[in-house]
Amino acid sequence: MQYEPVIGLEVHAQLQTDSKMFCRCSTDYSGAEPNTHTCPVCAGFPGVLPVINERAVELAIRVGLALGCRIAGVSRFDRKHYPYPDLPKGYQISQYDLPLAVEGRVPVVSDGTEREIGIIRVHMEEDTAKANHRRSAEGEVYTLVDLNRSGVPLLEIVSAPDLRSPAEAREYVARLRQTLRYIDACSGNMEQGALRVDANVSIRPVGSQEFGAKVEIKNLNSFRAVERALEYEIRRQTQAVESGAKVSQETRGWDEAAGETLSQRTKEYASDYRYFPEPDLPPLIISEQRSRETEARMVELPRARRTRFVEILGLPEYDAELLTASRETADYFELVLVNLGERVPAKQAANWITGDLFRLLKSDNGSITDTKISPSSLAEIVTMVHDGKINPSTGRQLLEEVYVSGGSPGALVAERGMAQISGESELVEIVHTVLEKNPRAVEDYNRGKHQAVAFLVGQVMRETKGRAKAESARSVLLEQLQAGRAGD
Repeated sequence: MQYEPVIGLEVHAQLQTDSKMFCRCSTDYSGAEPNTHTCPVCAGFPGVLPVINERAVELAIRVGLALGCRIAGVSRFDRKHYPYPDLPKGYQISQYDLPLAVEGRVPVVSDGTEREIGIIRVHMEEDTAKANHRRSAEGEVYTLVDLNRSGVPLLEIVSAPDLRSPAEAREYVARLRQTLRYIDACSGNMEQGALRVDANVSIRPVGSQEFGAKVEIKNLNSFRAVERALEYEIRRQTQAVESGAKVSQETRGWDEAAGETLSQRTKEYASDYRYFPEPDLPPLIISEQRSRETEARMVELPRARRTRFVEILGLPEYDAELLTASRETADYFELVLVNLGERVPAKQAANWITGDLFRLLKSDNGSITDTKISPSSLAEIVTMVHDGKINPSTGRQLLEEVYVSGGSPGALVAERGMAQISGESELVEIVHTVLEKNPRAVEDYNRGKHQAVAFLVGQVMRETKGRAKAESARSVLLEQLQAGRAGD
């Protein structure tokens, strides 16, 4: 019997705010000493009162709109109880019955076809503390709790069980992360925990509409981990079913080194969390006007930008995908186009960015936001190549030099004498020199070995340090060779 996986993802995204969800403690705790970014509110002291972070609400609305969700006019915070040491209050302030946003979608490409993965809900909550498990010299395991992360604004984005393969799940997370980064809602840094994924997966016979027992894999922190963990879990469940065993509904962890999931506990149900409305926070009221104003301030999203690059600028899908992978790269490309004007095709600028500039950035892990090659400098290089002032080889050499020095491309061309030789009189003199230095090649040509011309063209290019046009060099060479033959 053949089985298919049914996958739904819960993505937890830290919002980029300066302060925590319900207090004024700084969220900039990376590298800080443990428990130095805390106060009585995020440490869960008795009697303290939370206050909703306005910036977090604004970013949450932005995310909901970017995902095509319906923003709720009224949402509410609840208390979600569970007895773990990373939760100082013994409960987490989250949203359950009335989430901020519902009924969205994320487009993914599966087997060459784009389809939409449903978003059930987007709700706000506070992050937990971080539990650090240690082992003493005597071999005893103990846990230290760092409260610096406790209370950081968090969004939970819950997909519908629409995903049907680990590769598709990976694509979904990548597209979601891209969107969150475009709108400056989340850094998307998975290694630092700013974006974490819980994956729910079950299997069922192909063609069946019934759901199997759901297993949740917790805290996946890379695209690779999402895909590998799901691949392993699908194999494990399939083997269990085929051997007649029962798949238990449980929560499992992912061991990256071992490449396997490990049982942690039985899967909780909603009733286990004993949700009830947070008595210290009022309902959150979002007017339609506020939603419209937030949407009006939104940047162009990746999908719309890709479409525009293809349909308006005439770029191939592949180029558009590369250029819109990050908002910074897309912005850079558009600034290059502004400096080029309409005379130079957009495709030429795209080639220089996705080819030579990407190569330079990759060579030293550079960022397009802090490269010394400004959009105007790159546009100047592209224009000079397009107009024939310099050839492509010189253009690449110039690009590498500006990448290091940050100098002016035009000034460097004038200073170094890098301009392409276009005058025939100058080329004739160089060709005469080449012919005098290579009498054997001339003799070969006169004997009918026309491949000697290619060698001589190479010598002209070498003599001019690549500044001559190969076509012009060949034309002048043939003229001089024919003239020489006629004079014999």
